Amino acid sequence: MDPLIFDSYYNGCCNGTFWPLFHSMPGRAIFSSDHWRSYVQANKLFARRTIEALERCHENLRENAGTPIVWIHDYHLMLAANWVREAAEEKGLAFQLAFFLHIPFPPWDIFRLLPWSDEILQGMLGCDMVGFHIRDYCLNFVDCCQRSLGCRVDRKNLLVEHGGRSVRIRPLPIGIPFERFVELSTCAKRVIKTKQQIILGVDRLDYTKGLVNRLKAFELLLEKHPEHLGNVNLLQISVPSRTDVKEYQELKEEMDQLVGRINGRFTTANWSPIRYIYGCVGQDELAAFYRDASVALVTPLRDGMNLVAKEFVACQINDVPGVLIVSPFAGAGEMMHEALLCNPYEVDDAAEVIHRALTMPEDERKLRMSRLRRREMENDVNHWMRCFLKAMGSLEEDDIGTTSMQPVSIDDFDEYLLNYIGYNHKLALLLDYDGTLAPIAPHPDLAILPPETKNVLLRLSNHSDVHIAIVSGRNVENVRQMVGIDGITYAGSHGLEIIHPDGSKFVHPMPIEFEDKVSLLLKELQDSVCGDGAWVENKGALLTFHYRETPVDLRSTMVEKARQLIKKFGFLAHDAHCALEAKPPVQWNKGRASIYILRTAFGVDWTERMKIIYAGDDATDEDAMQALKGIAMTFRVTSSHIVKTSAQRRLPSTDSVLTMLKWVERHFMRRKPRANSLTYKSRRKDGLKMQMCFDLSSPNTHTSSSDEPHE
Repeated sequence: MDPLIFDSYYNGCCNGTFWPLFHSMPGRAIFSSDHWRSYVQANKLFARRTIEALERCHENLRENAGTPIVWIHDYHLMLAANWVREAAEEKGLAFQLAFFLHIPFPPWDIFRLLPWSDEILQGMLGCDMVGFHIRDYCLNFVDCCQRSLGCRVDRKNLLVEHGGRSVRIRPLPIGIPFERFVELSTCAKRVIKTKQQIILGVDRLDYTKGLVNRLKAFELLLEKHPEHLGNVNLLQISVPSRTDVKEYQELKEEMDQLVGRINGRFTTANWSPIRYIYGCVGQDELAAFYRDASVALVTPLRDGMNLVAKEFVACQINDVPGVLIVSPFAGAGEMMHEALLCNPYEVDDAAEVIHRALTMPEDERKLRMSRLRRREMENDVNHWMRCFLKAMGSLEEDDIGTTSMQPVSIDDFDEYLLNYIGYNHKLALLLDYDGTLAPIAPHPDLAILPPETKNVLLRLSNHSDVHIAIVSGRNVENVRQMVGIDGITYAGSHGLEIIHPDGSKFVHPMPIEFEDKVSLLLKELQDSVCGDGAWVENKGALLTFHYRETPVDLRSTMVEKARQLIKKFGFLAHDAHCALEAKPPVQWNKGRASIYILRTAFGVDWTERMKIIYAGDDATDEDAMQALKGIAMTFRVTSSHIVKTSAQRRLPSTDSVLTMLKWVERHFMRRKPRANSLTYKSRRKDGLKMQMCFDLSSPNTHTSSSDEPHE
């Protein structure tokens, strides 16, 4: 990888953005689109290398060997899983995919500050299981998936539905090699030769560790409890970290000044309160420090787990053990219940906690430490690995069993649709066709509307308080033929053509110069890039270049060439499902078409009297979701690949769209049609001229029902 890209990825995005934000310090986070692009590039490269390794693994698998597990770790690789899954499934490679985050996962109100929060969540949800240190982080993640992505979640069983899969979220508190530290502490030579009580701090020099707060608490301890003067030493070991970053350089300077000030204030001829080591310490020496310290201060402002606390406990083999003080904002603070809790933000209280630790009776020290040691010995790093493998080994069984989420049911929509629609409003259903009502098929002619879906739509179309519009990228005659229901609105070519329920038709004006260019572009695409399964669909006003059947390794070059040809002829190139749409450069899309349909059907005050549901599955539907934001309930039908959406909710499949339509049918069957309810069909003949007196996004006006909106 290019060193500049790596620096942008690692120091820029990972350490400059994710590290502070995930540690609940958004004021320190830098949000740069250049850093984000480098992060995406690095994750894609990692995914490619992982697939290569997975292919070699499959080549060397012995008969009856288990399914390979790909275990991705930490915030540096939160996007990689989706690309690993996509490529592995394309190549037919069996695998299981897991992710583990070693740092905290923040609550929703902090996480949503990240401009790319949706992509990060979807990247992690590309796995079969996502692990965190503690349950609180799991719940934060589940909450973000529901509130940011609109996913269905099961908080009790910690499940998130995404892309038609139930992703398991699991607390897996990491352990340490406990026996290894016991051995080190047993063999280590004594390095603390003073009789003074030693308060030990071992940290990377990082602003999340609360080092400045710690020094201030120690200074206050000496002020408030002068009996400790001459009898206590704070030994602070700060391991250099990111020394080329300005923030860390400033932190080192602040630490140096604070240590110097405190030592200058309290030092006597025979005693200095702080010994400050800035550098790395070998494991043998570190084990000796752990073993002989009277108190260990593990007081970060925020930390995923903090293994220093566990290492200190493992090394407590003396007859009179030390006391552990931990911050409640570290994962260890959630697990190590016998430690003394200390809020590093409350400096006064922290000083008192340190005083309590220094003066704790011997029997209480022994009781607390024995329980801590027993727990850490049982929950060591080998136990952590066994828990992970057990969880992964049960995935296939659980996917069938009771712990996987059940399919979307009608009751799932009660929570938000009932409150939104209520009992007094009409409803307009605006629905995409391919991938929303009908499953995506290798060829458009094979994307058949399921009979059950058609029957529900037919019954809804006969309800006076429900208006249905199909808004598709297909040409309007084709989508009307595929749906086959009379008396509803059809919008084709992303809204450029609209057939109203009474049969009248609207066609958006096409720039004259593009009428001939459509056929020229069609021929150029057919001659230059069609082949190997790629073909062009002629939709009249639009062209669609399909490459679903093209081998994966040929796609990127072919698609880029098609994109350049589309631009060369002056058309706009829009990505769709394994396709490129060539659209004329007119300011009209599904969003403006949706508003035109609603205004035409229900008048200029439609927002006051109507409730709107829009459901779609691709990037062209985002125009409608943006246009209807705040005035409609929007659904994005999406699989497991990374999708950024303006929709309020996500649905995993066309089946779940059908379930949503069944909910609408049940709701309106319970309502009696209002006597004064006028349908679109009866209003259009005498009301359209008045309703069409203006265009929402243009100064031009319309004078009759046959007028078309102008650019």
